[in-house]
Amino acid sequence: MVEQHIASAFDRDLEAIQARIMKMGGLVEDAIREAAKALETRDEELALEVRQADKAIDGLEELINEETARLIALRAPAASDLRLVLSVLKIAGNLERIGDYAKNMAKRTGVLAQGPSTSEGAAALRRMAREVERMLKDALDSYIQRDVELAADVIARDRDVDQMYNALFREFLTHMMEDPRNISACMHLHFIAKNTERMGDHVTSIAEQVIYLVTGEKPEEDRKKADTTSTTAQEI
Repeated sequence: MVEQHIASAFDRDLEAIQARIMKMGGLVEDAIREAAKALETRDEELALEVRQADKAIDGLEELINEETARLIALRAPAASDLRLVLSVLKIAGNLERIGDYAKNMAKRTGVLAQGPSTSEGAAALRRMAREVERMLKDALDSYIQRDVELAADVIARDRDVDQMYNALFREFLTHMMEDPRNISACMHLHFIAKNTERMGDHVTSIAEQVIYLVTGEKPEEDRKKADTTSTTAQEI
């Protein structure tokens, strides 16, 4: 009876923590979408809202960390349960980093809004961010459903994000070489593109965590990145 009570209490505590993970994930999805929208529409007020909303994301991560530590201390989970608990911590950490990148996008929007229109690059960045947002939704769904196939699909789609980044990198580089007056705006846009590519990496880490959680095994080999920008820079 005592063991059943402890197991029941553990399940309740873990369910509450996982509910916070999903809430945090929803806020991060919103941050990605709204930051990209603010960039494309040059909406400084919306960009400010994204920056302010990041406090709620950070607060949820802190709360999840505290509750997870308390769960480990009070419930002393077995090996399989401990793997589940630790996955929560890792996913929360990845979500917090994605939120930071969205906030950084919003910060640069304020600077870009003061200069010449960059609508073409901003539109491409919004498409890239939209793909990352969809990946994040699927990664979180795969976590809740313990769906290894969906998680693997998310990992595969990160190559598309890398290729979008490669194309944007070359586009911004061309604009800067054509006219030095484009350098400042293109540098800001490049940093945003790189941050968005990093978001994809963190989403992929969440998907990899799902596979480890379900199978007990990490992906067999390191994921090959499709980011070729370092090679392009060396050639130039």
